[in-house]
Amino acid sequence: MSGQYTNEPMLDIYIFETSQLVEQLEETVLSSERCGSYSSDAINEIFRIMHTIKGSSAMMLFNEISNLAHIIEDMFFFLREEKPINLDCSALTDFVFESVDFIKLEIEKIKNGDNADGEATYIIDKLKVYISQLKSNNNIIIEGKNTKQESVKTQYYISQSSSDKQLYKYNYKAKIFFEDGCEMENIRAYTIIHNLKSITSDIKHIPEDIIENDDTIQQIREMGFEIIFRANQSYDEVYEFLMKSLFLKELMLTELHDDGDFIEKSIKAKEASDSIKMPIIQPNQSVKQNNNTDSQGSAAQGFISVPVGKMDKLMDLVGEMVIAEAMVTQNPDLKELNLDNFNKAARQLRKITSELQDMVMSIRMVPLSGTFHKMHRIVRDMSKKLNKEVELVIIGEETEVDKNIIEHISDPIMHLVRNAIDHGIEGKDDREASGKNKLGKITLEAKNAGNDVVILIKDDGKGLNKQKILEKAKQNGLLHKPEEEMNEKEIFNLIFLPGFSTKEAVTEFSGRGVGMDVVVKNIGKVGGSVSVDSILGLGTTITMKIPLTLAIVDGMNISVGKSCYTIPTIAIKESFRPKASDSIKDPDGNEMIMVRGECYPILRLHQLYKVKSAREHFHEGILVMVENEGKNICLFADELLGEQQVVVKTLPTYIKKIRKIVGLSGCTLLGDGSISLILDVAGLININV
Repeated sequence: MSGQYTNEPMLDIYIFETSQLVEQLEETVLSSERCGSYSSDAINEIFRIMHTIKGSSAMMLFNEISNLAHIIEDMFFFLREEKPINLDCSALTDFVFESVDFIKLEIEKIKNGDNADGEATYIIDKLKVYISQLKSNNNIIIEGKNTKQESVKTQYYISQSSSDKQLYKYNYKAKIFFEDGCEMENIRAYTIIHNLKSITSDIKHIPEDIIENDDTIQQIREMGFEIIFRANQSYDEVYEFLMKSLFLKELMLTELHDDGDFIEKSIKAKEASDSIKMPIIQPNQSVKQNNNTDSQGSAAQGFISVPVGKMDKLMDLVGEMVIAEAMVTQNPDLKELNLDNFNKAARQLRKITSELQDMVMSIRMVPLSGTFHKMHRIVRDMSKKLNKEVELVIIGEETEVDKNIIEHISDPIMHLVRNAIDHGIEGKDDREASGKNKLGKITLEAKNAGNDVVILIKDDGKGLNKQKILEKAKQNGLLHKPEEEMNEKEIFNLIFLPGFSTKEAVTEFSGRGVGMDVVVKNIGKVGGSVSVDSILGLGTTITMKIPLTLAIVDGMNISVGKSCYTIPTIAIKESFRPKASDSIKDPDGNEMIMVRGECYPILRLHQLYKVKSAREHFHEGILVMVENEGKNICLFADELLGEQQVVVKTLPTYIKKIRKIVGLSGCTLLGDGSISLILDVAGLININV
């Protein structure tokens, strides 16, 4: 749950739960369309999701969302009950996705504190016509109901009369406990009662005044929420219905006989007094019954939802603790003192600090699966609009990155996938003419590479034409050096420059010369990089390299005069002290160093940052060879100070505004209280390009 939206916990819960349900709905719909039909399980799942969204939206007075969810619920109720033949799966999916897009847009408005003022009338009217067509095509007349859709309040009306109550076959008693810390248990209890009204009108519950009396929250926490009701559904159906309630911790369901005796039916062969514990329903995860006692016990592991803001604060505190630990253990006052007991305690403190840091980092890590699976919708929609056949293959979706990283890379990945479909994948006729399968393929792959995560977006399309790219770059004045001096990779990377586009026609997807440069900027914000490789006629691969986390990095501290700089360890290839004879100059006067037969450029940090240094000659100081995207450069510094984990702090805004400082990605606080500037290796290499 993200506490960043509002100051109202109830609204935050609504936003969180509705967003998760919509994601779950999209996956179910896409999966059904790929299969070519909607299974009974999928129809039931979509019905349940829409029923929940309808109820919670009505409770929060978001009537347009509630009305739209209601009509979709009606549609899937009809599909579930009547099972019409000749169902156009693609048309049904289009209707559902149009509705989902409306709901997502309204949720975004609510997140931003705006009014959910969208009107769903035009979608509802189209859905009513579609449902009527389904009924007429299948010659179905619902007995006792008008085939024309009534207002929202007429859904599955069940009479409250005493004679109707006698029609129910079974009597049930349910006792429910919610997960610890889920908050607003009375509202959650009301939601369950609201959902139960779709199958019964004869309900009593204890406590009764759950909406009017907030004191019932504590009562439900301590004593549970008890419901007595009649229904025509079997025990197993009622059990499954109740188990779909969000944040359910414990359910005890009992069938009552008319003579008042209790018959307890347990899902497993356990003692009747045992309670049945189930895990909280997590995003994209459904609760299933399991007849195996051991696996049921292991599945009962609990989860809690924590606002991202609290996790950020915890990460900041751990970072400060890492700095404080360094300030204690590296205190200048302790130099040259023989303190065995202190050193032993310091090692233990360092061990605990490191373990705590690793644990907090692991809590913040989120798998890329959620981001990757959202691309199925992009591929599906664009394929239909562009009349192309494209499949999406996902590899390595379990790869994890920091939560804050996810937020920065979702849009770039989406744009690159759209670009691959629009620019890369050819039309069906063109693919068949070139001997390819008319079904194009886009592969999304993620894998770990040290402290980085590499994300590949591949397509088997027409590839990039170097000559066309060069011509377009020349027309727009984007070439930064003579074309004969540019290698293949440099030519391909021209597509990331602002204002560059090879698309002839302007469409809703591309052709305006914007987008790819934004991808580079967004990835650059998190310290990542983007590169492209292509083979004409076979396809294109775009590689994104992003750090696992932005918070804490392993670094090597170096000194330049009285200043200190930190180089991320992952970028260092080697460090050495050269001989005076090893340095040379190229025809342009640039300093180079010969290392094992290869020449590398040298960057004097004291000249770049105008720092006074007593060491002017290379053999007096140290050279640190760093690498990024296959490019190498040697940084000249006075000496190495040692390796240390550092907490990354962004440079203050006022410094960025006053002066544009190249080659710096942030700063950190060292153990002695001094500040070290963290070097941006990619930026330093580009200075010498």
